[in-house]
Amino acid sequence: MKTTKIIPTFKNLEEERLFWETHDTLDYIDETKVKKVRFPNLKKTTKSISIRLPVDMIDELKVRANSMDVPYQSFIKMLLKEGLVSKH
Repeated sequence: MKTTKIIPTFKNLEEERLFWETHDTLDYIDETKVKKVRFPNLKKTTKSISIRLPVDMIDELKVRANSMDVPYQSFIKMLLKEGLVSKH
């Protein structure tokens, strides 16, 4: 059985940062006490982009999205994802 080291008390964040840059966190974790956790409410990071589309295309996207009762921007994301997945 591996002996775990005790994490020292740090004076500030800088001191802690320097410590972890030169030490392995696995030396300070008791693996027998590790628990599996889930974070179901985490959202993927998103980034706004600007894309120019013909007005009639946007209108058609809005009509199709409305028929599915989803916001049109969500519908566009669905289409993009389907396109990416189908290429693999």
